[in-house]
Amino acid sequence: MMLPPISSDLVNQRMSSRGAWKYAAAALLCCLALAGCKQDETTPQVLVAVQAAKPEVAPISEQIQGDAVLSPLAEAALSPKISAPIKKFYVQRGTHVHAGELLVTLEDRDLQGNALDNQGSYTAAQAAYQQATSIQLPEATQTAQLDLAQAKANLGLNQSIVKGRTQLFQEGAIPGRDLDTAKAALVQAQAAYDTAAKHLQSLESIGREASGRAAQGQLTSARGKLLNAEALASYASLRSPIDGVVTDRPLFVGEMAPAGTPLVTVMDTSSLIAKLHLSQAMVQRMKVGDKAQVTVHGLDTPIQGAVSLISPALDPGSTTVEIWVKLTNPDAKLKAGAPAHVAIVGRTVPNALQVPTSALLPADDGSLSVMVVDSQSTARLKPVTIGIRLPDTVQILSGIAPGDLVIDTGGYGLQDGTKVRLGVAGDDKSTDNAAGTTREDKD
Repeated sequence: MMLPPISSDLVNQRMSSRGAWKYAAAALLCCLALAGCKQDETTPQVLVAVQAAKPEVAPISEQIQGDAVLSPLAEAALSPKISAPIKKFYVQRGTHVHAGELLVTLEDRDLQGNALDNQGSYTAAQAAYQQATSIQLPEATQTAQLDLAQAKANLGLNQSIVKGRTQLFQEGAIPGRDLDTAKAALVQAQAAYDTAAKHLQSLESIGREASGRAAQGQLTSARGKLLNAEALASYASLRSPIDGVVTDRPLFVGEMAPAGTPLVTVMDTSSLIAKLHLSQAMVQRMKVGDKAQVTVHGLDTPIQGAVSLISPALDPGSTTVEIWVKLTNPDAKLKAGAPAHVAIVGRTVPNALQVPTSALLPADDGSLSVMVVDSQSTARLKPVTIGIRLPDTVQILSGIAPGDLVIDTGGYGLQDGTKVRLGVAGDDKSTDNAAGTTREDKD
């Protein structure tokens, strides 16, 4: 299919139209350039609006913060040492009890019978001991006494014989052999007497001591069995070791109470302990007695407390130090086991140079800086060293002076050397800090 031919007049008309458009576009660009040059000559430089203030010199106190759990001042979970059915409960949950008060008893008739049996055995052992230590000597001792008396009489007789024969021998009435025979009999009688005396002495000392020890051993054994039976019977009665309130009583009357299973839990909630774990570096700046504020969920105002304990050893698992903050709880608003947030007041610097925390500008390497407005209304970046840091303010140790104007709003992302004006960020009025005029005044 063939297209119709284009006439030369139509081509010339289109070429003339393109030329006119090119001329019009060039003229428009020239006008815009001239207008831009004129606007640059009349429009003042736009300044970045920031807020700045001089650092404050005032006391600042360090706040050491951490999460904690409220624990009772004292807690006792009463568990029986024996397995027996529950006979009676004397308290309910929420009952206030005192130290020594009876809380629960178990079935103990068998234990009471055993204690009574041992009481009888002990009484019998006492009687046996008295009999063994106070009644006459045994039969063997009596025989030894008789032997000693006979030997003594025989010795006396032989002594008389020797004396009489000695006199007769001196008078020449008897021969010498009769005197020698009497002397030999005297020696034998003396030996028999000495032997009988030693035998009696041995029986008296050893026999009495052995008899006494045996009786004493039986008495001691009977007393030990009695004490053991009385102790087993006492395990059926559980008494509170502390003043407090009953917080748990899981079983009911008639149920079997296994040995070692808690039957009643008593807590002293007159004061609570907020237990938290902090790093060793933080604890080095603390001491017992430091004031603390404890915030508990559900309470409108923080609770005032004080540090009551700093653990002398690190926790082996977390290598942290356990801290106790004691809180009074007279109206029982605080509940044991509740989570809390603790803020402990640490060291205090009396004259600290402070700026708002919002003025700090962190760098990628971890260093900190602030923006300072100089006399030429120019923002200058100043590296700083900080000390105590709080949520709203921070202590500056070095980098700025008390008279510097520190940008606390609008400094984030601001380049060093940027011209700024003091005002509210987002305001459309540019303030010339050096001349003290606004854009409206210049216009």
